[in-house]
Order: sequence, then structure tokens, then C-alpha cells
Amino acid sequence: MAEKKPMKMLCLHGYRQSGQGFRTKTGAIRKVIKKRCEYVWVDAPHKIPESEDLGWWFSQGQTYDACASTKEDNGFGESLDSIAKVFSEQGPFDGILSFSQGACFAAILCCLKESGDARFQNFKFAIIAAGYRSRTEQHQQFFEDVKVSFPTLHSIGETDQVIAREMSDELATYFAEEKTTIVRHPDGHIIPTKGEPKAAILKFLDEQKILDKLILTVE
Repeated sequence: MAEKKPMKMLCLHGYRQSGQGFRTKTGAIRKVIKKRCEYVWVDAPHKIPESEDLGWWFSQGQTYDACASTKEDNGFGESLDSIAKVFSEQGPFDGILSFSQGACFAAILCCLKESGDARFQNFKFAIIAAGYRSRTEQHQQFFEDVKVSFPTLHSIGETDQVIAREMSDELATYFAEEKTTIVRHPDGHIIPTKGEPKAAILKFLDEQKILDKLILTVE
């Protein structure tokens, strides 16, 4: 008897989170998806001082401000190498599920994939929640002359007090309009877990399963 292989998702948490914390915060989505998706929860490699929380890079010393224009990206290279290793050892992935600083990181990975970086070819779509274009000077190269041409969903909180709606709107302009789904919700700095926004995320995931014709496994 044949059954569809679950979708495989790489999950990138936000600043001051962890893989396990991100898993907890996405419980409502995972409950609906159930066994249709296999998740790979990874931890950012950098510990935030005086806490157990983690971050992908720092914008000044060992602190991070998403809104600050800076020439510092302390730890970014390490994080890029660590995710390249995850792709090599645990990929390929169907998609990326990302939030906040993890979504900023995922957007860079999307641009690298679009630009032909061999390390990050093995995924087909991305969900970018509370995402934004990095304000770090040396990261601007990733967005130059790039229009991401594969499916992405951008979840944008109209009242987000951490990542302003305008920052997420700006990021979406680097993604091809015909391949981009924008999901707006009235809440703040979260991945929506109820109502029409949640339904739109689930619809997007279903569409990727149809488009990608998931491999059948035979018992």
C-alpha cells in the first residue's frame, strides 16, 4: 500500500528563542498539520549573555537590534556554516518555517538559493513570519539584483511592535509577486494560529504538496 511521504521542514527560530521554544510556539499549527510534516528544529549557535536564549548573529558586541543599521554581524558566518551543515547532513528539505531573526536569516537563504549558491539549493519554498531585510551593511549584497522566484509566504502582523509592518512589506518586494503569498493578521509579533491567517498558511502548505508531487513510498 502506498502513502505520501511527509513534507520535511527546516525550522529557524527567532532571536532570544531556541528550537524547542519555537516548537512550543507553533503548537497550534502543528496540531492541524499533524503527521503531514516532519520538522527539523535547529538551535542558533550563539548564546545570548546571561540567559539560555540563542541568536543567529549580533548587531553590536553581543546584542542585537533588528532596526539598527550597522557594519557588525558578529557570528553570522558561523550561523551560515552551521545551516549549510544542516542542509548537507539532514536535507533535502521541502521548505523552511522561520520567525523574526530566523525569518531575516531565511530571507538571506532564499536570496542565496536564487543566486545559485550550491549549499542552499535543497528546499522549494519558505514561510517567513515577521521577516525583514537585514540592516547590516555587508548583508545588502545578498539582496542586490535578486528577485526570489520560488513560492514563499510572508506572515505580517499589522500591530507588530518588534518588527514594524513596513519592514516586512519592504522585504516582500525582493520576492516575485506571482510566487508570493502575503498573509496579514491583526496580532503582534507572532505566527498566527487561528482564523483566516492560519487557514491561509495551511492552504499554502497544501498547494506546495500538490505542486511538488511528494514522493510515494511503498510498504
